[in-house]
Amino acid sequence: MAHIHKKIKKGRPYYYVRETGRVKGKSKVLNQVYLGSPEKILQMAAEAKASAMPGKIQSQEFGALWLAHLVESDIDVAGLIDDVVPQKPNKDEPSVGEYFLYAIYNRMIDACSKRALPAWYKHTAIQHIRSVDIQKLTSQLYWQKWQQVGDDQLRRIATEFLRRVAKLEQPSSDCFMFDTTNYYTFMASHTPSELAKRGKNKEGRNWLRQIGVALLVCRNKRLPLFYREYEGNRHDSKVFPQVMDDVFTAMREIAGKQSRMTVVFDKGMNAEENIAAIDANEQINFITTYSTYFAEDLVHVDLSKFTPVDTRKNRKLHEYGRDEDRLVAWRTTGEYWNRQRTVVVTYNPITATKQRFSFEKKMLRLQEILFDFQAKVNQGAPHWRNKAQVLARYNDACAQLHIAADLYTVEVYKNGNGLRMNFRKNHYRIGRHIDRFGKNIIITDNADWSTDEIVNASLDRWTVEDGFRQSKNDDLVAMMPFRHWTDSKIKCHIFTCIAAYALLRLIEIKLRCAGSTLTAQAAMKQMSQLHSVLMWLPKRNTPERMIEEPDEEQAQILGAFGWEIKGGVLQNIRL
Repeated sequence: MAHIHKKIKKGRPYYYVRETGRVKGKSKVLNQVYLGSPEKILQMAAEAKASAMPGKIQSQEFGALWLAHLVESDIDVAGLIDDVVPQKPNKDEPSVGEYFLYAIYNRMIDACSKRALPAWYKHTAIQHIRSVDIQKLTSQLYWQKWQQVGDDQLRRIATEFLRRVAKLEQPSSDCFMFDTTNYYTFMASHTPSELAKRGKNKEGRNWLRQIGVALLVCRNKRLPLFYREYEGNRHDSKVFPQVMDDVFTAMREIAGKQSRMTVVFDKGMNAEENIAAIDANEQINFITTYSTYFAEDLVHVDLSKFTPVDTRKNRKLHEYGRDEDRLVAWRTTGEYWNRQRTVVVTYNPITATKQRFSFEKKMLRLQEILFDFQAKVNQGAPHWRNKAQVLARYNDACAQLHIAADLYTVEVYKNGNGLRMNFRKNHYRIGRHIDRFGKNIIITDNADWSTDEIVNASLDRWTVEDGFRQSKNDDLVAMMPFRHWTDSKIKCHIFTCIAAYALLRLIEIKLRCAGSTLTAQAAMKQMSQLHSVLMWLPKRNTPERMIEEPDEEQAQILGAFGWEIKGGVLQNIRL
């Protein structure tokens, strides 16, 4: 309840609107808004009584934070963490679990640094959703609180959190997607870290230290079931055996201990020892992609042998009369990793066209470079009189364009006292290279699956890739930039990001069940514009807090979760 509070400054009275509540069992001021002198108060009261329209005193972001809290309340992140991490009771500041919780809320709505967190929360209605002493949410206290969390404790927390998420929206699939990615950091070279290492960065920033993250999601609900951070210089194929037991355990908890399960992963992880470990487990099957460069005989199979696959996109293309653009596939068998496997080769005409366009641009650029090289060599320009150096420059140019060096035949030979250079296209190699465009090779030990089932499962790897894209979003989740410089804090930060992503997925699932096509990002953007407003209503002596009337989309989101706003009050329509 809001009330008018008077303060005396230099002998003069000044008035504020105060809202109080209990934080950690103590009565505290949750919100205070300056109104002014007695004369201004009288003027505002008179205007409010004379006007049919309410006067706005303060507006705070409410909708997105309320939605984040509503979804999280079924999991109780703070309680989970406080049960795992022993701590000294301190009623004057949030618990370790609450420090995680308020970081997760921020990651779900508008990710910012810990230093900026108090200022961000100050403009929200957090005190009317889950009250906290905002001034205690400082980066220094985050450091101290997260310092209390050990690696084993954090893993227990993450495992239990993901287990609770899965219970809320029980996945029914026996197929799971596993993938890895890395996140670059701006950590200095001399800063000690076992996680942040230089390696092949997936965004091309190989000069920066990076951290890897492995993620397992269920196919149908796209919920994260397991994750693990790892050293940035570790190859994907070396990560899988490290986490294999935990991955299989997470899969069994969803599908059942006696169920047959399939894990889908890309070609970066199909090392022989990984496949052998899967073969040794009778319950586990796999679907993986295979490099076209190691399967020349499959790449050059005549396209007349391919038939269309029943996919969602192919059905749409057929409706639009674009049958020639449909994904097609050809199935065979072959010996891979010491056993007979089912092999499916797919061809996507749309992808092939895009790759052909990009390839021809590169070939034109390479041709320009070769003409420039030829002119310099034939004219005997300085630094262009050594055959080995000229050929090395050609190879470097091909590497920069990410194109094979054998697509042109380059000849550098002596002519009198100087050198001459000629070049021509190698049409045979170019033709063989073009044959790869749009092709993908899928290998599986699911011999009893249909071709359509195999292809669709492989295509559904986008479900885990989409999770990584979300984690690299600048606003929601925002794993990067890493603003922590010790491994223990980095691990805590990664957990908050994975938790935020999981809760956002729960929001999307709830919206889908209600018939909405909104993404979590769009829903949060819409709800962030729904405010809690401190109003001076007509014919009232004291201000009151109300929630704005929602627009159509906001009302749909509220309705999907069983709530509505009537007369400025949030009401549960299911009670």
